[in-house]
Amino acid sequence: MAYNSAALAAIAYADGFTLWHYRTEDLVAEVDNAGYFNEAATMLRQGDFVLLNTGMGRTPTFGLVVVTENAGGLVDVSNVTQFGAIDSD
Repeated sequence: MAYNSAALAAIAYADGFTLWHYRTEDLVAEVDNAGYFNEAATMLRQGDFVLLNTGMGRTPTFGLVVVTENAGGLVDVSNVTQFGAIDSD
């Protein structure tokens, strides 16, 4: 699949920083690749945080990435910091 603009939503904005949420069926390995968020280059700023719900309906991963670069329409995010691992009990 590919980036879906309807799935990216701003949660909070303050002082030049935005906290975003993004939910997708794409696996986290796709979402945290450089270029995945290029279509959102006009909205995302370096230092913004994106909460992720990835792999929905397949292999879910929940976590956070930081926009590490946004220059010339090319967006890169950090590797995901995962949280909310599946409970085994």
